[in-house]
Amino acid sequence: TNSRYLHPNASLLSQKLANLFPSSSRGDADSLTKVFFVNSGSFALRLARAYNKKQQNTLHVQKDKQPKQCIISIDHAYHGHTLATLDVSPYKHHQGTEITECPAYVKRVPYPDMYRGVHSNCKDETEATEQYSAYVEDACQEITLNGDTVSAFLMEGGMSVAGVILPPKSYISRCVRAVRDAGGLYIADEVQTGFGRLGKCTWAFEYSNDDSEDDDEKVLPDIVTVGKPFGNGMPIAAVITTPKVASAFESLGVEYFNTFAASPVCCAAGLSMLHVLSKYELQKNALEVGSLLMKLFSEVKARHGWIGDIRGSGFFLGIELVRNQHTLEPATEETSFVCSVLKEKYRVLTSIDGFHENVVVVKPPMVFTKEDAVEFVTCFEKCLIDLPAIDKLHQLGKTPT
Repeated sequence: TNSRYLHPNASLLSQKLANLFPSSSRGDADSLTKVFFVNSGSFALRLARAYNKKQQNTLHVQKDKQPKQCIISIDHAYHGHTLATLDVSPYKHHQGTEITECPAYVKRVPYPDMYRGVHSNCKDETEATEQYSAYVEDACQEITLNGDTVSAFLMEGGMSVAGVILPPKSYISRCVRAVRDAGGLYIADEVQTGFGRLGKCTWAFEYSNDDSEDDDEKVLPDIVTVGKPFGNGMPIAAVITTPKVASAFESLGVEYFNTFAASPVCCAAGLSMLHVLSKYELQKNALEVGSLLMKLFSEVKARHGWIGDIRGSGFFLGIELVRNQHTLEPATEETSFVCSVLKEKYRVLTSIDGFHENVVVVKPPMVFTKEDAVEFVTCFEKCLIDLPAIDKLHQLGKTPT
C-alpha cells in the first residue's frame, strides 16, 4: 500500500483526477497535473501548506531578518484539525479553546457574506466584490510593507462552516490577482465542495468566475485539496498541484511518501466514485434537484417568517433561520430544534453552521432525487409550523454538528 510502490489503480486514478481540471492559460508548468495521495482532507491541507512553504523558500534569498511567510485566510473558515491547519482556520479561533487567536503569520480577512456580512448593504455582486476583495489587496500591501512575504491565499470556494457562503462574481479572481502580484500562491480547499456538488461547475473555485471573462481571466489555483467524497467513505484524499510547485518542493530533496494513501483498495474506490459520477450524470442531478430545492424552500419562506435567506448552489445549500426578517436576529435555538426534530421524528440528517449557528446546511448525497427533495422540504416545513408552540427553547440541549 506504500505510495512508493505504484499500483495501476493509483496511476489511473491520478490521471483521471488531473483530467478534471482545466488547463492553465499560462502554460503546462502552471496546469494542475501533479497528484499526491493522502488519507484525509486535513492531511491534504497540511501537505498543501508544506508544498507552499517550500515553494516560497525557493523564491526568497536569505536575509538578516527572516521574513514571515504570511497566509491570508478568510474569517470563520475551517481547513482541518491538524495543528498546521488549525492555525489557518479562524472558525476554531472563535469556537475552540486550544487556539484562541490567529498566529502572527495568518492574516484574517472578512468572509464575503452578502446577507449579514460587514458589507451586506451592497447593491449588487460587483460592489460586493470590490468591497470584500479590497481586504485581501490591503493585506498583501500590509504584509509587503512590513518586510514579510505573501505566501498564500487559502480559501474554500464554498464556505460551509461559515454558513454556506459562495463568493460574489469575480471575487476569487480579483483576490488571486493581488496575491500573485505579491508573490503568493492560491490554495483552493475543495474538500467539501468538489466533484460537482455545486451543480454548475465541477469545482467550487470556478463558481465565481464571470462567464463574460476571457479564459486568461478565469482563476485556476496553484494547489487544490480534495477529500470527503473522493472515496465515498473510504479514507482517500489528494493534493493536486502544478509542475512548478512540485519541482520547487522536489528541489529541496524532501521526499514525500505515504504508507496507506495509495492503497489499491482506496484507489479502486476513488475510480468507482468517478465512474458513477460520470455515468449517472450526478453533477447534472445536483444542479437540477438543487434548483428544485431552492424553489421549494422559497415557497416555504413565503409562507413562514422563520427563513431569512436561502443561498448556495446544487447540493450545497444554506437555509438561514431568523426571528425577524428585518432585524435578522438569529434563530439559534430554533435552528437547533429544527435539526433535532428532522433527525428524531423524520429521520432526516442535516447539520448546522454559520457564525450564529442558525444556518441549516443541506448537503445531500449526489444521488438525491426530486422525490427526496419534496419529502425533505415537506418535513422541514412541518418543523417550522411546530416552532411557535414550543416553549422554553433556550432550555433545550444544543444540537451537535
